[in-house]
Amino acid sequence: MNVGSNSVGNNHLVDINEVLHEEEEDHNEENSNISTIADKPDMRFNRPTKNREIKRPPRKFSRQVSLETGFSVLNGETSKDKNERKILGRSGKSFGGFGVNGTNGIEARNKGDFNMFRTKSTITRQSSKIPLRKESGIELQNNNAKGGLGDHVKKSVPAGRYFDALTGPELDQVKDSEDILLPKDEKWPFLLRFPIGCFGICLGLSSQAILWRSLALSPVTKFLHVPLFINFAVWLLAVGVLVAVFITYMFKCALYFEAIKREYFHPVRVNFFCAPWIVCMFLAIGAPPKTAPGTLHPAIWCVFMAPIFFLNLKIYGQWLSGGKRRLCKVANPSSHLSVIGNFVGAILAAKVGWKEPGKFLWSIGFAHYLVVFVTLYQRLPTSEALPKELHPVYSMFIATPAAASLAWGAIYDEFDGLARTCYFISLFLYLSLVVRPNFFTGFKFSVAWWSYTFPMTTVSIATIKYAEEVPSFITKALALALSFMSTTMVCILFVSTLLHAFVWKTLFPNDLAIAITKKRYSKDKKPLMKSWTKHSPLSFVTSIRKHNSGDKECASEDEK
Repeated sequence: MNVGSNSVGNNHLVDINEVLHEEEEDHNEENSNISTIADKPDMRFNRPTKNREIKRPPRKFSRQVSLETGFSVLNGETSKDKNERKILGRSGKSFGGFGVNGTNGIEARNKGDFNMFRTKSTITRQSSKIPLRKESGIELQNNNAKGGLGDHVKKSVPAGRYFDALTGPELDQVKDSEDILLPKDEKWPFLLRFPIGCFGICLGLSSQAILWRSLALSPVTKFLHVPLFINFAVWLLAVGVLVAVFITYMFKCALYFEAIKREYFHPVRVNFFCAPWIVCMFLAIGAPPKTAPGTLHPAIWCVFMAPIFFLNLKIYGQWLSGGKRRLCKVANPSSHLSVIGNFVGAILAAKVGWKEPGKFLWSIGFAHYLVVFVTLYQRLPTSEALPKELHPVYSMFIATPAAASLAWGAIYDEFDGLARTCYFISLFLYLSLVVRPNFFTGFKFSVAWWSYTFPMTTVSIATIKYAEEVPSFITKALALALSFMSTTMVCILFVSTLLHAFVWKTLFPNDLAIAITKKRYSKDKKPLMKSWTKHSPLSFVTSIRKHNSGDKECASEDEK
């Protein structure tokens, strides 16, 4: 900058011009001797300027670094054109990328970065292919501030955050006052949009295989002459869908393990981790007679029941010990899945010839069913009230007592009083939902709709068993009616699923529930620097002086 001082009349002028080359600056320095000007009344402005006053200090920097350039370096931003300058917003709502939407800088930078949910080994393999380079001090400081890629994502989200940030019967909808780590208006990768709830499709198809096996072999429906080929076709379809869903979810575990962890810590979705093993037991129970022997090997029961047993130890232990995941806090209709697994395991245990383990599982399942049923019916004051609209997952209410009746009949080889009691409970709950058709409308199709199929099929199978013990026109008609309704529901949902998945491509929307932040960042939260700008320097200094004077007065009082 070239600074010259001229005095015209009584005005003191300063000429500021940008110098483009250092040669011009040197030339101006040599010819910068200021001569005295005409005498004026005020001699303070007429004093000659000495050479020592205009000498500049030695230049330590060849260029100036602007404010926005500094924050660009801090944010790790690069530009192909070095002369390109980023304009800093003047709105006052941003400060170099900090305080965006009330969140911190790390979350603002990670916004839209799907790698934060990737498996650590995958990120390491990708990073090993990048050539090493020497990082500057600013970049090292920036990496330390980040704490690694997605370090704030890899930590488990507390159970209370899911209830604070999400809403809905399955806690799958983000509240308007919450922000998420990934963009809502951008389509996420397919594996991130593939939820654990997809195993509900397998539950519906595998239970249908058992239903058609019962219709073909039961003496009550012998007059229908149902061929076993239908059972074989449905069983193969269920096996194929299970393999496809299982492989897809294994790819998700390998590539996006952090998303799997968030689903596992989700108070509702943790129950769906029992679903794959329940499906496998369904397929073992409903296998066609030509492909399966009369008595299955006990190793099959051990392999399929072990994961459910360990999950029960975890889930029931949390219900018993209390804390954030106590039953009165996390109880929801999906909690029946962890209970149903015990009854299905009891049925398979009876089928392989192990009656005592079957009784053990039945007692565990029945004890926890009573607790879950009472908790959901009573809705303690510590938990939120269920919404008025009927969600498909509420049909789980009728699945558990129906499975309990079937398990008791399989263990003791008769459909006695206790089995009938459980069956009547499920039948009453079934009718209480059917007589309210308004509750079944107004919902957007999703994978959760498959929750209707499995309970309806279970009640249908229990009705067939009851009709075998109490044969009459009413029981036979009821068994046929319920079987027809469950099969029709499965067919409708299967066609709708294919259309939404392959034609309309709307079956898997963004799974917002896994992208919530560990801590709440209010959208209305003001940045820290903004509060500093509201005060002038004079008021800030005045406040410091008042604070210091107050300290001195306190010190003098202490001395006295």
